[in-house]
Amino acid sequence: MSAIAVQARPITGRPRLPSVSALARFVAPVLLVVVWQLASSTGVLPERLLASPVTVVQTAVDLIKDGTLTKAVSVSLRRAALGFVIGAVAGIGLALLAGLSRAGEYLVDPLMQMLRTLPFYGLIPLFILWFGIGELPKIVLVAFGVAVPLYLNTFAGIRGVDGKLAELARVQRLSRAGLIRHIVLPGALPQTLVGLRQSLGVAWLALIVAEQVNADAGLGFMINDAREFLRTDVIVVGLLVYSVLGLLTDALVRSIERRALSWRRGFLAP
Repeated sequence: MSAIAVQARPITGRPRLPSVSALARFVAPVLLVVVWQLASSTGVLPERLLASPVTVVQTAVDLIKDGTLTKAVSVSLRRAALGFVIGAVAGIGLALLAGLSRAGEYLVDPLMQMLRTLPFYGLIPLFILWFGIGELPKIVLVAFGVAVPLYLNTFAGIRGVDGKLAELARVQRLSRAGLIRHIVLPGALPQTLVGLRQSLGVAWLALIVAEQVNADAGLGFMINDAREFLRTDVIVVGLLVYSVLGLLTDALVRSIERRALSWRRGFLAP
């Protein structure tokens, strides 16, 4: 075996070290926590305004031990999951109806364009009148937050499919169902996944709003209850859990996106 061949052999088994750019992304958050802790320790930042990072960590441990945080997270996850499924089905279904038909567009798109400008807080009184003060208005509010961005992106993705592909489908004598399955849906998938990421972010924002009103369980209820007793440590724990859940769901969609759109890597510049 020549020396060139030996040098060309890939080295396996050696752990990959994090890149400098990856490590640099953690500098600002760590620095922020250090400054936060110093400000709290020196009294510059009073405990009544914002608990220190050490206090927040200890509070999180205590809430996990007594089951309060676990129960709150499970309730919020159930609401978010139900609302997301309902909103995703509605958003994608309406986008298909509007994107694949001019009549459907005239019927659906003006209404969706109107609904996307409505604020969450403005809908709460109406949802309470319609659905009561139980779980249903909270789930519906999350579903509304999910459906709108998913509809907008899926609709744009369908209408953005290259018309030359439709000509190719006619040459190949594809049926309308085949055109939708093999041309339209794959072509709209990248934009739909973008909408999925946006809708997940909006879902958590909608859940925060929903759980602040007439809730008796969940992360929002825990935060609202802590506000009454000026427990800034519990409030920060709840907000951090919301953030972590949002990041985890976004990472899940990004993982799905990498697998579903692996064919696009060949088109990206090195």
